[in-house]
Amino acid sequence: MRTNHRMRKHHVRKVSSGAKWENIVGYSRAIKHGNNIEVAGTTAIDEKGEIVGKDDPYQQTIYIIQKAETALLALGAVLSDVIRTRIYTTDISRWEEIGRAHGEYFREIKPVSTMVEVSKLISPETLVEIEFSAIVEK
Repeated sequence: MRTNHRMRKHHVRKVSSGAKWENIVGYSRAIKHGNNIEVAGTTAIDEKGEIVGKDDPYQQTIYIIQKAETALLALGAVLSDVIRTRIYTTDISRWEEIGRAHGEYFREIKPVSTMVEVSKLISPETLVEIEFSAIVEK
């Protein structure tokens, strides 16, 4: 059942990454509502639909953070505005590689963060997915 939801357009800004799944599933890469920004679960799949950093959770994490940063910038935010990251991985035994990449960007910012293992992500080659929450001054 489809419901017609109405949001105040002047309070909500949306960013698309152009991923084919955004229209299929019906979601945005990131949304700014007031001074809150939420970045959807982001994986290391590039604009051509190819995985970046195959079998390398460190490289996937770097790519994901850079991809999320692009969405944040489009909404007037920077990485230092990030207050939470939620990291999903299919192999928690490789947490140090993921954590090292995360630390390269967030060591000084220190958002709250969670890292959990999940059984699967969108494709078998996808080892990491991250969600980001940020708050900016109005």
